[in-house]
Amino acid sequence: MQITTRVFGEVTIDDEKLIHFPNGIIGFPDLQDFALIHDEEKSGTDTIHWLQSIQEPGFAMPVMDPLIVCPDYNPEVDDELLKNIGELVPEELLVMVTMTVPKGSVEKMTVNLKGPIVINAAQKLGTQVIVEGDKYPVKFPIYDILSRNKNQSEKAGE
Repeated sequence: MQITTRVFGEVTIDDEKLIHFPNGIIGFPDLQDFALIHDEEKSGTDTIHWLQSIQEPGFAMPVMDPLIVCPDYNPEVDDELLKNIGELVPEELLVMVTMTVPKGSVEKMTVNLKGPIVINAAQKLGTQVIVEGDKYPVKFPIYDILSRNKNQSEKAGE
């Protein structure tokens, strides 16, 4: 399928790459079909991906693996919240967190560790959940962590 997106322009999305969110995502319950897209040209790394809406091509959210910025990230999620994405097998589970980059201030970018997106890759089903308690914040600053990671990988490559 061809869609014209805000971030990537016109793209072709394979039907088998579609991820269905039966309940939508928080704040956007009507957006239920997404594709996970990676922009190698813009990011130069495999850190940032985009959850691109199929219903609303102008809507895409930057997402990333939370373990990159929070290596001990292991939220406890009630099984009841995950029942709508099928039988869960750990090897087929993908957990992503949404990123926020304030306009003109990349140094203030954050990830939402409180509301992870959980994807059952085998079944192509996803959901966004809210983690109970206050161990994980909604706005976890990541600029310094990403800069440090980049510097370490550049030194390792020398």
